[in-house]
Amino acid sequence: MVQPMKNSMVLLVLAALVASAAGQAVSKEPPAQDPGAAQRAAIQNAEQMGIEVRIKDIARFRGVRSNQLFGFGIVVGLAGNGDTKKTPFTATLIANALKDAGTTSDPSTFGLKNVAVVSVTAELPPFAMPGNRIPVTVQSIGDAKTLQGGSLLPAPLYPAGNKETAYAVAFGELSIGGFSAEGGGSSVSKNHPTVGIIPDGGFVEASVPTKTVFADGSMYLELNDADFTTAARLAEKLRENLPQYQAFAIDGGSIRLTLPDGVSPVRAMAEIEGQKFFADTVAVIVINERTGTIVVGGNVRIGPAMVAKGSLNVRIDRETIVNQPNTPFTKGQTVVTNQTTVNAGEDTAQVALIPPSTTVGDLARLFQTLKVSPTDVIAILEALQAQGALKARIKVQ
Repeated sequence: MVQPMKNSMVLLVLAALVASAAGQAVSKEPPAQDPGAAQRAAIQNAEQMGIEVRIKDIARFRGVRSNQLFGFGIVVGLAGNGDTKKTPFTATLIANALKDAGTTSDPSTFGLKNVAVVSVTAELPPFAMPGNRIPVTVQSIGDAKTLQGGSLLPAPLYPAGNKETAYAVAFGELSIGGFSAEGGGSSVSKNHPTVGIIPDGGFVEASVPTKTVFADGSMYLELNDADFTTAARLAEKLRENLPQYQAFAIDGGSIRLTLPDGVSPVRAMAEIEGQKFFADTVAVIVINERTGTIVVGGNVRIGPAMVAKGSLNVRIDRETIVNQPNTPFTKGQTVVTNQTTVNAGEDTAQVALIPPSTTVGDLARLFQTLKVSPTDVIAILEALQAQGALKARIKVQ
């Protein structure tokens, strides 16, 4: 009878040891971390080190650029919504077009309502060859009510300052992405009915020469947004990964490269533009007061400051009071009077203290705590910059 008792004691002791070990294991687990700590650390790291990007996304090779094309044209088939006699040059352009077709006519006798004079614009991408098709945008320059349902007659497109060579010809049916209708003194419209596009409506007739390698065998990378820190980092990364190109930052917007013998420019550009490096982030705040949109970039810092936000509420109530005579057969008259009550009150100001070196994340939490509107946020940011605490550049759109 003693042996079973000993076995039971042994089992109890083992169970206690296992429970104790489990408790120690649980107690040794690291404490739960702040869920926002990782996000704040990532933001801080991105502000210090920059954002990893491909070279092709923030820079381009010198000579590789698009060209803007421009021309005038005639849109027909507008079902009575075209230009009126208040736009006299419409009849003149129609007369010139008919003259080119071999028909002579008097512009003063025209009563056109289905025709509109338009400007036509397009962007000719680099390396575009004859036969390629590009989108074009058509805008009314007369008093046409809408371009809906219209078709653009062939219109040559020229680069700015050069009317000798038409690099593209635009024509086709317009798409305005909206409508305009009226009747009985009422009207309704959606989007801009006097502006339309023709997808693939421009036919390239001539190519623009593109020069990417210069006489001394050099190529140049040009940053979309000039920045000395970004240019230095880019050149350093290329010297580290592709030393054969001898990258050198000339200034904050250009990096000079040397094309090695036996390497084609296309291969070199493809190899270079695919490289990744850390581009610097600039402290810029963009404010669009029309839409109430605020975008705060990285590296924005705010010095010690105090922000107080309050508002004045004014409420005007109007009550209509009807006074009637006491008896129905007297000479008294019913009198209607209006009683106006004005109440004014000012909310308690919300005060927030801003510590030094406040980051974007801290600023977001501050505005969220204050529960301010976009208009208030704009006013606070502008006041902080005027006070000198905001260390960033504000762009107002």
